[in-house]
Amino acid sequence: MGTASLLSSARALLRVRSRLARECLAELLAVFVLIVSGAGAGSQMVTSEEEKGNNITAYLAGSLAVMVAVYTAGGVSGAHLNPAVSLAMCLLEQFPWWKFPIFVVVQTLGAFIASAAVYALYYDAIWHYSNGTLTTSGPQETASIFATYPADYLSLSSGFLDQVLGTAMLLVGILAIMDPQNKGVPKGLEPVVVALLVLSIEVSMGSNCGCPMNPARDLGPRLFTYVAGWGPEVFRWVKGRGRGVGGLG
Repeated sequence: MGTASLLSSARALLRVRSRLARECLAELLAVFVLIVSGAGAGSQMVTSEEEKGNNITAYLAGSLAVMVAVYTAGGVSGAHLNPAVSLAMCLLEQFPWWKFPIFVVVQTLGAFIASAAVYALYYDAIWHYSNGTLTTSGPQETASIFATYPADYLSLSSGFLDQVLGTAMLLVGILAIMDPQNKGVPKGLEPVVVALLVLSIEVSMGSNCGCPMNPARDLGPRLFTYVAGWGPEVFRWVKGRGRGVGGLG
């Protein structure tokens, strides 16, 4: 009886009563799940020199991470996970504008924290693979584990088009899946279908920029690499960046 009372008191103490706070925590946790799996797959692929992973496994990990992240936060915040999704919801008057900057900050923070977790998890592997130097270009670069970088052949205009079209495909697919006027997805399977949508975009549009489709997904990890030792080069358009695997998912 005493234990039950103690647990009840603990639950009451830890309960978050603010709806906004619950939504922010849900977004933070969901983005954390998304990045840990996505960047973790990229780290495993790069540091093992593709002996323990390749582009296909990274695509699958990123897509499955989307599914788990949507299940994690869908019932609380709607699982936006992405400033582009939040912006689309605002434009469609399905989300209040005053929450938009809050969600963007929380999503970016979640990506930053998750990048730190992946770095800690693969710390030894990253330093071993890079021969003790954190670089953003060259054969032993590791920055692309976390953020996305353009392929060597890509121009700025083509990179812009790539991201606009990829993000547009994502948003059109999500809105179509959630539209009650369309042929409905079986209840509870929406995250699975969204994950398949992400997978289809990755395998068809991932070679130019790594297919981030998510400003927070790219900016949070990029900020982390900046402060973790890769330096300001992570914000520059430089040839020879590697595979840009950090954006998968």
